[in-house]
Amino acid sequence: MEELPTFTTVERKSSGYRAVSERVRDYQEVVVPRQEDITEGQASRCVRCGVPFCHWKCPLGNYMPEINRYLREGEWERAFLTLQETHNFPEFTGRLCPALCESACVLGIYYDPITIRENELAVIEHAFRAGFVRPRPSLKRTGKSIAVIGSGPSGLACADQLNKAGHRVVVFERDPHPGGILRYGIPDFKLEKRVIDRRLDVLKAEGIEFRTNINVGVDPSTQATGSARGFAQDGAQRTKLVGLHYPAKRLLKEFNAVCLTGGFRTPRDLPVEGRSLKGIHFAMEYLGQSNRRVAGERIPMDDLIDARGKQVIVIGGGDTGADCVGTAHRQGAARVVQIELLPRPPKTRGPSDHWPEYPNLLKTSSSHEEGGERHWAIQTKRFLGKEERVAGLSCVRLEWSQPDPKNRPVMCEIPESGFELKSDLVLLALGFVSGEPNGLIKELELRLDAQGRLATNERYQTGLENVFAAGDLHRGQSLVVWAISEGRRVAHYMDKYLMGQSELPLI
Repeated sequence: MEELPTFTTVERKSSGYRAVSERVRDYQEVVVPRQEDITEGQASRCVRCGVPFCHWKCPLGNYMPEINRYLREGEWERAFLTLQETHNFPEFTGRLCPALCESACVLGIYYDPITIRENELAVIEHAFRAGFVRPRPSLKRTGKSIAVIGSGPSGLACADQLNKAGHRVVVFERDPHPGGILRYGIPDFKLEKRVIDRRLDVLKAEGIEFRTNINVGVDPSTQATGSARGFAQDGAQRTKLVGLHYPAKRLLKEFNAVCLTGGFRTPRDLPVEGRSLKGIHFAMEYLGQSNRRVAGERIPMDDLIDARGKQVIVIGGGDTGADCVGTAHRQGAARVVQIELLPRPPKTRGPSDHWPEYPNLLKTSSSHEEGGERHWAIQTKRFLGKEERVAGLSCVRLEWSQPDPKNRPVMCEIPESGFELKSDLVLLALGFVSGEPNGLIKELELRLDAQGRLATNERYQTGLENVFAAGDLHRGQSLVVWAISEGRRVAHYMDKYLMGQSELPLI
């Protein structure tokens, strides 16, 4: 007789963190991996329900009931092979995904859900250690060549799938190293860059070519100097990383098809009085520079954004804001305050958060556990300055009333609730509003829609039939797991466009 699930006797057990006193002194990953026998025990909690909502809710459609069964039986290689069928990079989502699947776990209706995300991470890390992950170059080649612009999770997934189909794939990246937001946007304490490089080694060995320091469609000789991006310092000299000029027309001539996965990179600004003061930066500018510093790159003093000894305010309560909080702790900030426009979320599902949808709940990250303050329902009215530098914020408290007839909550200022916060470093983590309209998009005369996304048809094709788009540039600002799913989907349509049919899965 098959052994019954153990969810009534085995409690949910997540991975722990390194001690705060230890981890804030470095940029190594904060998570302490679980032992494999604990993962097997956690997998045994799976009820293997008839309708696996975890599978339905995952943008990649991972076969979690089957994977949990193999883990429970100690069949780690079978678990890996099953995970590999639907997922290119579980080592990324296993560290970064908010686990949409877990919110849809049937067990979660009355008990704690399965640790699906951590189970997947355990599987892929075991697979790397055991040698299950190794280069498997395609045995057939189609003679077709494809250019992927952008090496973030969507671009890498697209390239991986198309390479497996036998096409020649070249990935273009404007930064010095591949990885996109994974390398330049996610702090090392959440994703050490060795994890990216480990996967890149496999992709390169399978035949994918990476060309870096190339901003396709943009002539680097015309770019303004002085920003944090694109510079290295050698002694007192500042050297621009010019790279190569690669016109868009050349791209269309040399490749049979092109996929644009440049991301949603135009940040949302906060255009209030005092915005031009020095010391106010976009979050991704700050995080990207921090990551380059951790990697050993020397940043010119004029461009340096450092929280050491500063009063830091992070405007924006999402994951990017939390990443800024953790980075500021590690840089030695005197005080870190994170403020959010929206009200404080509840700790449990509310009446409008219906299972199996992902709920709007209060999330406390490892960065928040390291210190700092969090405040909700706060609006910044203006930035305060002193000698052309930011010195603080003038704020007001908000009250959110019931939704209006269009089901939108109404924001109202609380009378006489104004106050000031001192700050000499402000980080704007307010999300993104569009893809970058200039450069390649402009040169190809492609169109952004009203939401700032690249306009495509249902097959991910832009206004040019051999130019496709995927990831945040196509979907809008979203999650790493959605980016990978987008890369897999567009690869199917590109392969079908080139060959007339495709054996690549649609997700």
